[in-house]
Amino acid sequence: MSEATGKVYPVHNNKFKFGTKGLSSVDGDMVMPADLENFSPTIDGTTEEWYAMDAEGWAKSAMTGKKLSFSFKGKRSVGDKGNDYIAGLAWKFGQDVMTKFEWEMVSGAKLACDVVVNVTTPGGGDTTNIDTLEFEVTCYGKPTFTTAEAA
Repeated sequence: MSEATGKVYPVHNNKFKFGTKGLSSVDGDMVMPADLENFSPTIDGTTEEWYAMDAEGWAKSAMTGKKLSFSFKGKRSVGDKGNDYIAGLAWKFGQDVMTKFEWEMVSGAKLACDVVVNVTTPGGGDTTNIDTLEFEVTCYGKPTFTTAEAA
């Protein structure tokens, strides 16, 4: 029987920071919104397929593009700088919903990119619930990925 060599970590060890001054945000403007409960990253690859005669009827394909996005769910925490910033984007468009984004993964690897923030639920729930904040983040162009060893 082989020995387990990997380590596992709770999801809450992931860290997310958003710039509170849009695309002009610098390190001091990067904050983690309070009360995030859930996140789901999605990588959507674009492939092109073709059936070449030399493949005798079998398909060939190539990855020609990628899109990285995240869904976040949490509570609306009024007075928290990061939570207030994200919630305030619900009523804006265009460049006004773009900002800097950083994800520090449990492995120590880091991902950074400019993002478009789409607030999908700026509040709501049952009368006995805490107000909700849900939003989607889509990378604007290629992210910068730094491995754990290099971080």
